[in-house]
Amino acid sequence: MSADANELTIAIIAGEDSGDQLGADLIVALRRQYPDARFIGIGDRRMQEHGFESWYDIRELSLFGFTEVISHLPRLLKLRKELIARLLREKPAIVVGIDAPDFNLGLERRLKQAGLRTVHYVSPSIWAWREKRADKMGQSASRVLCLFPMEPPIYARHGIDARFVGHPLADRFPLVSDRIPSRRALQLPLDVPVLAVLPGSRHAEIERLAAPFLDAARRVAAILPGLRIVIPAANSRALATLKTLLARGPHDEMMPVLLEGRAHDAMLAADVVMLASGTATLEAMLAKRPMVVGYRVSPISYRIARMFNMLKTDVYALPNILARTCGMGKSAMLVPELMQNNCTAAKLADATLSLFQDSERRGAIVNAFEQLHEALRGDLHGHAGDHAATAIAELIER
Repeated sequence: MSADANELTIAIIAGEDSGDQLGADLIVALRRQYPDARFIGIGDRRMQEHGFESWYDIRELSLFGFTEVISHLPRLLKLRKELIARLLREKPAIVVGIDAPDFNLGLERRLKQAGLRTVHYVSPSIWAWREKRADKMGQSASRVLCLFPMEPPIYARHGIDARFVGHPLADRFPLVSDRIPSRRALQLPLDVPVLAVLPGSRHAEIERLAAPFLDAARRVAAILPGLRIVIPAANSRALATLKTLLARGPHDEMMPVLLEGRAHDAMLAADVVMLASGTATLEAMLAKRPMVVGYRVSPISYRIARMFNMLKTDVYALPNILARTCGMGKSAMLVPELMQNNCTAAKLADATLSLFQDSERRGAIVNAFEQLHEALRGDLHGHAGDHAATAIAELIER
C-alpha cells in the first residue's frame, strides 16, 4: 500500500554544513514523490529553505575530535535523549541520520529498537577504521546509503543492507574544469600562479592549522614570483578568525584574497591547493586541482587512536584512498599528505612548491582525478539526491 503523503512525516538529523546540503537535496527529491510531507529534526538554512522544521541548532552537532566530543558529552547526551523522546511521540515514517555518526548511530539504534525505520546517509569511514564497525551498523540502520562505490561490498560481507547512491559533489563539478571563469569571477589575473589555501572549516581545525598553512603560503610567495593567494573561509566566524591571524602575522607583501564561502571558485581558480584533510580534498579532486594535504588533531586524540590501533589505513586524503580502491594500485599516492608532526610550514611549502614547479606531474594528477571522478559517478544516471530519495522511498512504501 502506498504511503499517505497527506499524513507523511519524515525526520532528518543532519550534522554540519555538508549534512545540511545533503539534507536539502534529499528534501527536494523526496518532495517530488511526497509533495505534502512534513520534514522535521535538525537542519540548517538550506534545509529550512525547503520547508524543514528544525528543532535544534545544527551547530550543536558540529564537533571535532575525541577531546571536543568528550567535553560536550553531557550536553550531547541530554540533547539526544530529548530528541529520541520527541521523535517517538511524532512517529515519523522514517528517520534519516545524515553523517555525524558519533551522535546519529546511537540515536538510530534506539529508534530502530523502538520500531521506527532508520536510514544512515553517508557511511562512516569503515575502510579507514575497524571494519567490525560495519557489524554494528545493522543495529542502527535499516539501510545505509553510501557515497563511495567501495563501501557496499564491505557491508555485504556483514549482511548489512547498503546502497551506493553516488556522491553529490560529483554532480556539482564538470568532468573537465576550466579556471578562466572562476578567475574572472574572483577578479584574479589569468596569467599568474594562484594558490588556494583552505585550513579547515571548524574552529578547532583553524586554530591548529591556520598558522602553519599561512606561514607556508608566505614561504611559497617569497620564492614564486607573482603568486596570488586565495583563502576562502567556510563561514563568517572562520573569516573573522583568519583576519585576526593574518593581522597578527608579519606585515609583508603576501596580501591574500580573503573570501567568505566560494571555496569551489577558489579551487577552480587555483593552480595548486593547500588544504586540510577532509571533504575539501574530494572537492579539490573534482575540481581537478593538484593539492597538498595537511592535518593535525589534538595530541591526546592522536595518542588514543594509535594506542587502540583504531586506524586501519596509512593514507588519509580521499583522493589517495579512492586511488587505492578504484584500481590504481594498493600503493597509489596521488597527493602528498603531511599529518600531525609532519604538518609544518616548511614541509607544506616544500610540497606546494614542488607541484608548482613540475607541470608534468600536475598533468598526470589531473588525468588521475578525471578517472576518479568517473568512478564516483559509477553507472548511475541522475543526481545523488534522487538516488538517495529512491532508496528511502522504498523503505517508506514497505
